[in-house]
Amino acid sequence: MADFIIKIMADWTILPIVVLGAYALLLKVPKGQKIKTYALVLVAGLGAYLIAKLVASVYQPSGIRPFEERGVEPGASYADNAGFPSDHTLFAAAIVIAVWSQTRTKLITVTLVVFTLLMAVGRVLALVHTPLDILGAFLFAAVGALWYLNSRLDFRTSQK
Repeated sequence: MADFIIKIMADWTILPIVVLGAYALLLKVPKGQKIKTYALVLVAGLGAYLIAKLVASVYQPSGIRPFEERGVEPGASYADNAGFPSDHTLFAAAIVIAVWSQTRTKLITVTLVVFTLLMAVGRVLALVHTPLDILGAFLFAAVGALWYLNSRLDFRTSQK
């Protein structure tokens, strides 16, 4: 039973994250801001992913995943790479940051944070990632969020 719960946490919580994130970005962004917002979200997400992959190409804390190290079967799906940073967590964290920065909807954002944390913990419990892989993903998502900060400053300046 525990393995089933871990698999749900690790693999399936990404679905409500994507659905809820899409709902927020499609329905909670003001009509006049949609194109700008979607372009910004795309650039920020792709920027975070690109930076993560560039760093991962020169730095991998371990060449193997925890389940390989322990000689057991993985408890969740995984890509055939060393695992730093966690793509699942990077994607989910980027969605959380996009929703918060572009909609400021507290209930949706808190719900997304809870699902993202459950997924991140599930990925570690499933032995497909280390805590460092998860922290790296959060860090790169935060770096991608710098696009939002810059955009907010530009937006405030243009309103004066």
